[in-house]
Amino acid sequence: MVAGEDVATEIGAAIRAARKEAGLTQQQLGELSGLSDRTIRDIETGAGGPGLRAVLAVVDVLGLRLAVAR
Repeated sequence: MVAGEDVATEIGAAIRAARKEAGLTQQQLGELSGLSDRTIRDIETGAGGPGLRAVLAVVDVLGLRLAVAR
């Protein structure tokens, strides 16, 4: 796995855990963030496709903070 894929997988796992903790389905999170449930699924699995704006929309709805470390 490439480093970028590792990051996408880690972000997806954190989003999935936060969604479940909030008691939301993928469909509900999609509706709240203005995204399709397919996009939510892709984000949670780290699949290619969803852009940064989509991830940020989900992070915002879930009240998460996305940090970039160097």
